[in-house]
Amino acid sequence: MLSAPDPRPPKSTDHPQRVAVIGGGPAGLYAAALLKRLDPTREITVWERNAPDDTFGFGVVLSDETLGGIEHADPHVYAALQQHFTRWDDIDIVHRNTRQTSGGHGFAALGRKRLLEILHDRCRTLGVELRFRAVAPDPASLAETYDLVIAADGVNSTTREAYAHVFRPHVATHQCRYIWLAADFAFDAFRFEIAETEHGVMQLHGYPYAPDASTVIVEMHEDVWRAAGFDELDEQESIARCAKIFADALGGRSLKSNKSAWTTFRTVVNERWSHDNVVLLGDAAHTAHFSIGSGTKLAVEDALALAACLEEQPDLPDALRAYEEERKTVVASTQRAARASLEWFENLGLYLDQPPRQFAFNLLTRSRRVTHDNLRLRDAGFTEAVERDFGCPVGTPPMFTPFRLRGLTLRNRVVVSPMDMYSATDGVPGDFHLVHLGARALGGAGLVMTEMVCVSPEGRITPGCTGLYTGKQGEAWRRIVQFVHTQAPGTAIGVQLGHSGRKGSTRLMWEGIDEPLEDGNWPLVAPSPLPYRPYSQTPRELTRSQLTDIREQFTAASWRAARAGFDLLELHCAHGYLLSGFLSPLTNQRTDAYGGSLEKRLRFPLEVFDAIRAVWPEERPMTVRISATDWAEGGTTAEDAVEIARAFAAHGADAIDVSTGQVVADERPEFGRSYQTPYADRIRHATGLPVIAVGAISSWDDVNSLILAGRTDLCALARPHLYDPHWTLHAAAEQGYDGPGVVWPAPYRAGSRRPQTGRTDAPKPRLSLGS
Repeated sequence: MLSAPDPRPPKSTDHPQRVAVIGGGPAGLYAAALLKRLDPTREITVWERNAPDDTFGFGVVLSDETLGGIEHADPHVYAALQQHFTRWDDIDIVHRNTRQTSGGHGFAALGRKRLLEILHDRCRTLGVELRFRAVAPDPASLAETYDLVIAADGVNSTTREAYAHVFRPHVATHQCRYIWLAADFAFDAFRFEIAETEHGVMQLHGYPYAPDASTVIVEMHEDVWRAAGFDELDEQESIARCAKIFADALGGRSLKSNKSAWTTFRTVVNERWSHDNVVLLGDAAHTAHFSIGSGTKLAVEDALALAACLEEQPDLPDALRAYEEERKTVVASTQRAARASLEWFENLGLYLDQPPRQFAFNLLTRSRRVTHDNLRLRDAGFTEAVERDFGCPVGTPPMFTPFRLRGLTLRNRVVVSPMDMYSATDGVPGDFHLVHLGARALGGAGLVMTEMVCVSPEGRITPGCTGLYTGKQGEAWRRIVQFVHTQAPGTAIGVQLGHSGRKGSTRLMWEGIDEPLEDGNWPLVAPSPLPYRPYSQTPRELTRSQLTDIREQFTAASWRAARAGFDLLELHCAHGYLLSGFLSPLTNQRTDAYGGSLEKRLRFPLEVFDAIRAVWPEERPMTVRISATDWAEGGTTAEDAVEIARAFAAHGADAIDVSTGQVVADERPEFGRSYQTPYADRIRHATGLPVIAVGAISSWDDVNSLILAGRTDLCALARPHLYDPHWTLHAAAEQGYDGPGVVWPAPYRAGSRRPQTGRTDAPKPRLSLGS
């Protein structure tokens, strides 16, 4: 018997004709409007559980970049938005009764309710069916009956949870509580106000969104929130308390709410954004902390990208893949910036004692998206004032100011980071090392560091590593040091001493990093008999007598380094090498006096440090490189790193070189631009000790920004100096700087002006549909 024909039209896998949208927020509504405009024959239905005039939050901020995309994609929506925007340029930072103002930032905001009304009207005009006070059918059912299901159902997305096994979401909660409120007047700037109360520090984020209304967000650390008793107050009591705390900012006015409640921000990340014909949009796919004002921006840009990909690609699977590929990169970058911003506010107490203008500059550049150079373009007067306070002579970028460590004065803040070259024979540095280090010394950096120089044959990482355990090696290093001092006067050269521990006896990097040698292995030692990888050689646990021998090897190498004329010595206690292995609880499982508590794990590295300091010339500085986190559960934490830094400082360390990771093979680093800098920042402000920041610092603008904000004292760069040995000289030329902070060698002076470059046209708009 034949079955009755299905009355529903067949699903299209090319250009979807029947589209279901779950969620009537900006992401879902704008996607519906764009798709309907692209193809008026489409049947598009939006389900929204709330009434059309229900909305949460008050004002939303859109960037000029996002508005440009809207203007090109739908001039009608853009024109409607334009009529209701409140625009302003200034940011005010109020701290300890001092207000700092920075201009030129260009904000545009409007009420969230108004934004939704505009999108409702546009959808109705185009023929999109809007179903309010309606819970959407199960996403699996919609996926059966519609060509495309757009899940724009917010941070608490039921669609995401229904397909969690596919999307594989990760939701991280953070340390601050916040509440979203409003005031019945318009701030004249984006305002950040800091309140130091008896319970701890609190902050207000406020901005106008209408001629008579402002969004006000009050935020504080969870511990402060509980200490202040907010956990015991109802909504109205909380609002009244906030208005009292920030009475100056509010001019004594009250605050209002819209079902406002204290909450903890959650960062949502999904490994995948689509499943068959179901795709995530906006907060369902990702969230970014409100302190960089990106939620609505990302939602609108998601909608633009999805519509464009559906138009450009030959079928739905290709379109969803293209959409995810395009947006994931952008969103990941935004989320890194947002995380940097939210962590800055979580650690706000560290910065309270900074000078007022530096504090303001630090706040403005917290996400790393606003930089020194960018801020100079926006507000040159403010930036120059911060520079003057910092001590920059007129026309001198922060990176070219001098810095003193003990008896050594560095002429600028740039360090060539230690980089293993794996090019030595029997531990002896040769012509390669002379050219490599000599070129970078001629390139203008204030301090050039050697690779990790090993203190014994067994302490090498690879057969190609350099050493300082023989007189021949010492003489070879003396030749290199003399070249630097003679041919690049004013440039300092430092040596980094270390022992590979369990990470030794491996192949050269380009033959297989951390891979054991195929033959010619030497025995390994470590705090505990734990191999680095399952297939790595298992080290022997060091005995007390062996610890003494290794300490003496470090001492002898330091004596040879002093004779070679090095200006600075750095002790390598990072990256899973021997001394780092003592510091991490993941690699030190000893039960004697050198294992257990952090104090005991520090014991041997401090013994080595003390032995070196005793033979290293008093006037020459010593630094220590540490891994400030292991990027692994149960490992070294940021709090541990502060205590490790304090311990070395108490024993005479002049600065801490703050790296991270490479301690255990199963680490999960959170890579990104300047991603290790927050650890240096934390150590610097918690201990007062000078720090060297390292890790994906790639531009001179980054260096200027980090130094001027007070997050570091020196910046160490590795890969940029491999790409360009004269990176520092070129940074000076590109900034038009010609002063004592960097000196062009006489034979190179003809190249001190930046060559002309060709013109690069800006990209065309992402999606343009005309009027």
